[in-house]
Amino acid sequence: MSENLYHWISEWYIENCQPHGYPFLLIRELKARTVWLGYPEKCEEKHPRNSIKNQKYNVFTFIPGVLYEQFKFFLNLYFLVVSCSQFVPALKIGYLYTYWAPLGFVLAVTIMREAIDEFRRFQRDKEVNSQLYSKLTVRGKVQVKSSDIQVGDLIIVEKVDAFLIYFRHVYASSCFIRTDQLDGETDWKLKVAVSCTQRLPALGDLFSISAYVYAQKPQLDIHSFEGTFTREDCDPPIHESLSIENTLWASTIVASGTVIGVVIYTGKETRSVMNTSNPKNKVGLLDLELNQLTKALFVALVALSVVMVTLQGFVGPWYRNLFRFLLLFSYIIPISLRVNLDMGKAAYGWMIMKDESIPGTVVRTSTIPEELGRLVYLLTDKTGTLTQNEMVFKRLHLGTVSYGADTMDEIQNHLRNPYSQVSERPPTQPTPKVRKSVSSRVHEAVKAIALCHNVTPVYEPRAGMTGEAEYTEADQDFSDGNRTYQAASPDEVALVQWTESVGLTLVSRDLTSMQLRTPSGQILTYSILQMFPFTSESKRMGVIVRDESTTEIMFYMKGADVAMSSIVQYNDWLEEECGNMAREGLRTLVVAKRALTEEQYQDFESRYSQAKLSIHDRALKVAAVVESLEREMELLCLTGVEDQLQADVRPTLEMLRNAGIKIWMLTGDKLETATCIAKSSHLVSRTQDIHIFRPVTNRGEAHLELNAFRRKHDCALVISGDSLEVCLKYYEHELVELACQCPAVVCCRCSPTQKAHIVKLLQQHAGRRTCAIGDGGNDVSMIQAADCGIGIEGKEGRQASLAADFSITQFKHIGRLLMVHGRSSYKRSAALGQFVMHRGLIISTMQAVFSSVFYFASVPLYQGFLMVGYATLYTMFPVFSLVLDQDVKPEMAMLYPELYKDLTKGRSLSFKTFLVWVLISIYQGGILMYGALLLFESEFVHVVAISFTALILTELLMVALTVRTWHWLMAVAEVLSLGCYVASLAFLNEYFDVAFITTVTFVWKVSAITVVSCLPLYVLKYLKRKLSPPSYSKLTS
Repeated sequence: MSENLYHWISEWYIENCQPHGYPFLLIRELKARTVWLGYPEKCEEKHPRNSIKNQKYNVFTFIPGVLYEQFKFFLNLYFLVVSCSQFVPALKIGYLYTYWAPLGFVLAVTIMREAIDEFRRFQRDKEVNSQLYSKLTVRGKVQVKSSDIQVGDLIIVEKVDAFLIYFRHVYASSCFIRTDQLDGETDWKLKVAVSCTQRLPALGDLFSISAYVYAQKPQLDIHSFEGTFTREDCDPPIHESLSIENTLWASTIVASGTVIGVVIYTGKETRSVMNTSNPKNKVGLLDLELNQLTKALFVALVALSVVMVTLQGFVGPWYRNLFRFLLLFSYIIPISLRVNLDMGKAAYGWMIMKDESIPGTVVRTSTIPEELGRLVYLLTDKTGTLTQNEMVFKRLHLGTVSYGADTMDEIQNHLRNPYSQVSERPPTQPTPKVRKSVSSRVHEAVKAIALCHNVTPVYEPRAGMTGEAEYTEADQDFSDGNRTYQAASPDEVALVQWTESVGLTLVSRDLTSMQLRTPSGQILTYSILQMFPFTSESKRMGVIVRDESTTEIMFYMKGADVAMSSIVQYNDWLEEECGNMAREGLRTLVVAKRALTEEQYQDFESRYSQAKLSIHDRALKVAAVVESLEREMELLCLTGVEDQLQADVRPTLEMLRNAGIKIWMLTGDKLETATCIAKSSHLVSRTQDIHIFRPVTNRGEAHLELNAFRRKHDCALVISGDSLEVCLKYYEHELVELACQCPAVVCCRCSPTQKAHIVKLLQQHAGRRTCAIGDGGNDVSMIQAADCGIGIEGKEGRQASLAADFSITQFKHIGRLLMVHGRSSYKRSAALGQFVMHRGLIISTMQAVFSSVFYFASVPLYQGFLMVGYATLYTMFPVFSLVLDQDVKPEMAMLYPELYKDLTKGRSLSFKTFLVWVLISIYQGGILMYGALLLFESEFVHVVAISFTALILTELLMVALTVRTWHWLMAVAEVLSLGCYVASLAFLNEYFDVAFITTVTFVWKVSAITVVSCLPLYVLKYLKRKLSPPSYSKLTS
């Protein structure tokens, strides 16, 4: 009993209380499992719930977690200590509320903001977790929520939300799935049903058999799986091995039809969740820099207090005086800094979301808008981010003649003629070799493209047809509108769709035959004798078919130009044309054929079968037999297919490059495809060389390749995930150092974990700010690891956009997001932060002067409400209105992205600019205090009145001096603040002598002091603008 209770409590704790980012608490050990079909209650182990959880906190960890995140900053911790010290009577200076009110306000704002962010995450998770799925039970189908799916349930699937073993397909024994959310690859993967269950006559029989699946423990690798299926209730028991091709991972989509599977892994144990990292709390670089400056201010504060006590001569209880001085000067470090910056961040977020030029943009993390202005590395996904992932057939080249998008109708005419003649004349003897007409060559080329592929046409059952028993061939709708094509590669589909558009249509296909329909409606049937699938080593695929009407045997082949150029007969145009098409960003395939006699084919088949049965070196022997056919093939044509780029990708990438941002493309796709897109999107400019990093497997090879790469200058690097892994193992520092010098880097065949690893490496070695942008579930790790993550809401779902800090609807919006909003957010926050510090420094200087004049007494200059009013009501609005300031118009910032480059050096906020503000504060504080002391007559009250009024006016004038472009709200804030101060003088009679304030003497004395404190700065600013103007002012003039 007690053991069960402990188990239940630990389960509940792991599920609910374990905060993200603290995974070391109570981690469950992952084990292999036995799952009974349709009986989740038979599972001995407790498995995690099938729910997604992106929240950082829960009910119990929220307040402690938020407070920890706040007091982790030196600034806030310092204020907590100062405020607590006011409870000690000997140290009490003024009223408690002067310390606790600002601190309470800061914490309230922060907690509110975090609560809203957290609530939004909770709502998004809830939406995903309550998606409905059909579950098969003994009583038939029932609807269950995604979060209620358990290990052992039988689920009827269209989109997968848990990990399944695939038991039967309703209409066929195999299906295609799309895995773009998981690995970023858009080609469809073929999955096969467990043959034992596929043979069952009806769905209900899945419950009448006694069967279980034994599966390996959950792991990260998305490309492998080991398990066994056992059926116990027959004699002898049936055992089947299960591999990756019997599985459907979570976050994948069944491309067509309906599938029934048993749930093996759920929730945290699915591959997609195991491949995502825990979201970290991101802190902007600006916040870290301001944290450094507050530490410097603290050192100054301590030094000043020690100097005061030393000048006092350490009399009496000096340590108590030291602490009182520390409290008196505590305004050197302004608490309002965090409030102003946090409110500023909220304002920037609001401006981004309201910008009509980038509609649909959402700010999901409101703490880091300034990061957008400091980026040096942009890591982007390829599929769906740079490209639309839609293949379009663009060009057919026959050597002497080339057809483009506008001349496709000529091909249709060429095709109509031979097929109308074929139907009239009887099959004749093969004609002697004469130079073929263009028409017959077009006809041959199109036929080859229509036959040489692994595409299957699929017809969905008619609407209203459900259940399996009633479903028959006759109910299928064979109309053109109902046909969709399924294939492992979108290129293949594009080619077959193109042959359909010119009149030669693939209408059906199974393992042994395929049928084409000609423009005249005649059906041509071909038997498939052999298939040689595409592999990344051979880079080509082939098919041997027999035409049923003429009994001709043809061997068709298509592949990459590097693989095909040595196979086809000599020609003088292939290499040149491939180069031309590649420069246009087209993906090229070379198509060739060879006619075989019956004897040649029989000879080949016997050798091929023999090779397939051999025990040793089977793959090599099979390849050798196939290669014996691949000789002197007749070159038919060269095809060019374009993966269409997203709107305005080229100008956007160019703009980012001019802004000094280095762009890396990380993709799960093939090397050739990635290189092709890098060229067509102008990620790599036309004049640049590309260094393709050869595959390496050990330390020696990696060393040689790195040396070869080191000798290249100014060339883009293309490297595959496997080679990258090897190099990082042995030569991490060298590789990153070399790659950082490249103008562009392309990493292909990257797993989601690798993408995140590359981001972390750049952060460690380059020490610069990184931004990751992607649109699929496979990009989530990278987006969360980067300093700033941007998600695109694309065809691949919303997973990336939900996990990102900023979500956009199109890639081109990133230009404005960085150049305009990122730049202005950083510049505004830098100005705001320094101004707030100046506001604290100036009053501390006045306090220091006051104390030193009055025999180093630790007495406050301004009491109670004056201090609170100074930091809030009297100066808050004008100072905060700096968030509306802009140095150049948005159009200018977009037109001259070079302006962005300046920001990466961080010159808007540095120790140099900070020092300038410190000197200004000391000068103004000194003038204000000495001026008031010189001009006060009989009573101390007058000093307070004159100096405080002059201080408020100085602050308002300084805001006006700092502003670069006036906004009407800034003027309103200035007037409003001055009005508030003048109005409040009537109520502040405990601090001011109202009779004295209304005299002319008071007015002229205040005016004189204010002019002396501000005029020199205005003169200096004017001279600086004349003698060394900043870069942006040259554009505005």
